[in-house]
Amino acid sequence: MARPVQYNIYGQTDVKLVKEGPEGHTGEGFFATSLSKVVGLARKNSIWPLPFATSCCGIEFMATMGAHYDLARFGSERVGFSPRQCDLLMVMGTIAKKMAPVVKQVYLQMAEPRWVLAMGACASSGGIFDTYSVLQGIDQIIPVDVYVPGCPPRPEAVLDGIMRIQDLVGKESLRRRNSPQYKALMESYGIE
Repeated sequence: MARPVQYNIYGQTDVKLVKEGPEGHTGEGFFATSLSKVVGLARKNSIWPLPFATSCCGIEFMATMGAHYDLARFGSERVGFSPRQCDLLMVMGTIAKKMAPVVKQVYLQMAEPRWVLAMGACASSGGIFDTYSVLQGIDQIIPVDVYVPGCPPRPEAVLDGIMRIQDLVGKESLRRRNSPQYKALMESYGIE
C-alpha cells in the first residue's frame, strides 16, 4: 500500500518559489537598479565558507552540510579549504591560544570582502574551558560578524547563522570596507 504524499504539509497557499530581486525601476523590456544592490544580491547568494573546525561543532557543521539540512540550498554549495578562495570563515570549536596565530593567519589570507561566523560556545566565549590555555572568544584576535550560540549548536542554528550572514552581505555597502570606521576596526586588531 502506497503512502499518500502531501506536498503542502503546512497548508501554505502563498508559497514563493523565487526570491524577490533588488529594488528598482521596471519598464517594458528593462530593469534598472543600483550597482550596490546587484553586487549585494550576487554576494549574498554565493557565499563560499571555509570551515575551521576543531571539535564537536565541526560534526554539527557536517550534519548541516548533509542531505537532511542541505546548506547548499542557501548558496553555500562550495565549501573550500583554501583561504584565498573563500569569503566566510566559520570558526567552530575550542581555539587554544597556541592556535590563535593560525586562525588570524587564515583570516588574513582571505581576500576582501570577508566575513566571520563564530560557531558554538567555545569559539564565541571559550565555553566551559575557562583556562589559561584556551582563547576566551575569537573576537580577541579577529572581528566576528555573527555568533551562533550552543554547545554544540543544532544544524538549524547554523542555518540561521548563515542566513544572518547573508543579510549582512546583501545590505553591505560597496564602500564600507574603505570607510574610516572599518579601517579603525582593523587597526584595533592589529590588521593593516
